[in-house]
Order: sequence, then C-alpha cells, then structure tokens
Amino acid sequence: MKKMLIIVLVISISYCFAQPKANLSQVKEEIVSYYETGKIEKEYEKAIQKMKKQLDLQIKNSKGKNNVAVVFDIDETILSNYPHMKMLDFGYIPELWDKWVDEAKAPVIKPTKKLYDYLVNKNIKIIFITGRYADQYEKTKKNLNDLGIKNFDTIITKSRNGNNKTTGKYKEQKREELVKKGYQIIACVGDQWSDMEGKNTGIKIKLPNYIYIIK
Repeated sequence: MKKMLIIVLVISISYCFAQPKANLSQVKEEIVSYYETGKIEKEYEKAIQKMKKQLDLQIKNSKGKNNVAVVFDIDETILSNYPHMKMLDFGYIPELWDKWVDEAKAPVIKPTKKLYDYLVNKNIKIIFITGRYADQYEKTKKNLNDLGIKNFDTIITKSRNGNNKTTGKYKEQKREELVKKGYQIIACVGDQWSDMEGKNTGIKIKLPNYIYIIK
C-alpha cells in the first residue's frame, strides 16, 4: 500500500512539474504587448466583422419600425481603461477607480466607435447599460461626448445602494424594462458574457477582454 502511495505521489508531482504555469509578471508583459502593439484592436475589429452580416440583416428587417436599438456596455467596450489598469499594475483600488472615472479621460476603442457611428448613420438608437454608478453619470457622459459619442438615448447606471444581483441579471432586467417601454433590441455589444446574458439581447457581439471577468 505504501509503495502504491509513493508511486501515485511521484506521478502526481511529475505531472505538476511537467505542466508549468506562466509566471504572473510574464503574463502581464504579454498583456502589455498585446494591447500596445495594436493586436487587441485587430481582435475587436474581427469580432465586430464576424457579426456584421447578421447585424445588417437585422437592420434591414427592422426598417420602418420605431425604437430599434442596440445596447452597448461602456468599460472595455467603447471606453478603454487600460491606461488606468496598467498604472495600478492591473490591480483594482475602488477609490482610485472612482478618481479615474471622474477625470473622464478614458480613450475610445476605435473599432467600437466605428460600429457606433455606423449604427447612428442607420438611425439605430443607442443605449448604454453600464456597471458604473449613478453618481458617475455626468462624468461618463462627458467622457463619451468628448470623444464624439453624443447620439444616444440614455446611459443606464447602477445605484450604489442597489440590490445584490449579478451583472448579468441586472443588465437583463434593464433590457426587459427597455422592451416594455417600446424599444426593439436587435443587438448587444460588450466585452463580458454577462453583458448579454438572458433575454432580449438580439445579436450578441462579444468583444475581447484579457484583463478581467465580470459575472
């Protein structure tokens, strides 16, 4: 029995050392390279183009209808927080995050901005549903406006004293409220699967995010 146990341990240890994990600093360097060499933007473009034909068909089929809308997330979807995250070595400090939002200087994600412009030119209504808080509404609006993102119906934000719903459930609830108001949602655009979880999503345009996951 002891011999068998030793053999199992040796095999287990050998397997562990045969499957080396990447060093954290190495992973961070790879992320920096991926973002700063423009590879991430190419992947955004690819993700959008992949769904473009389906989106065009939805727009064509909705011609003449009222309140046809596409729902966008904000962070890592149309605004990039990469400069802030890199400054914190990819950590998260709530107080510094709030300060970053208040500065309203997040750069635009160009492929998503192109998609936004395309939809605006097609008279599709734009709605933002974000995990940002209600007291950050004005600064978020300023950030978007300063980047030429001015044609949208609304920005839906969260209450700091709200319930404990997951992001997916919160956004699904807000989409349901929009549908009840008469909006016809033909697509959702976001960097998280939780941005398009549940009902009333239309086409799901999932953008890349290699830094964090929100459920």
